[in-house]
Amino acid sequence: MTELALRADSFLACDYSPQDVDEVSVMSRILRGFILMTTALILAGCGQGQVSFEGDIQPIFAKSCINCHSGTGEGATSSAYVMTDYDSVMKGTTFGPVVVPGSRMSSSIYLVVAGKTAPEIRMPPHNDESFAEGRGVMLSANQIETIGLWIDQGAKNN
Repeated sequence: MTELALRADSFLACDYSPQDVDEVSVMSRILRGFILMTTALILAGCGQGQVSFEGDIQPIFAKSCINCHSGTGEGATSSAYVMTDYDSVMKGTTFGPVVVPGSRMSSSIYLVVAGKTAPEIRMPPHNDESFAEGRGVMLSANQIETIGLWIDQGAKNN
């Protein structure tokens, strides 16, 4: 029998030598330390900062949405959805609100920018006509996640 098998047999029989107990104690401490460190790292990653409408969300909308969703833009005229300021964003469209504070998956604004809808209603538009007009650039994954976090954090006007 190998030394490892003999040691396993001795552990199963609860026949521990002082050396075995020391090794178990050291391994136990290492494992506890690893678990604590891993938990700390996970919690640190979950501690997303508060997303600001003015500092984080409005710049995304200004760059990618306001061209169509203001004044006489196509989005403003077809759905009455204006995205020039917080109150307008929260007001929604002629069809109702597009932001459900606390739930990105219930918010149509998130669903259309994240590509979780039919292609013809995704925003910004991703079709040949949109590209020819200089629009239609899809939001980055980071921008989409920022919008989702803002909604999940309550879609506050901060």
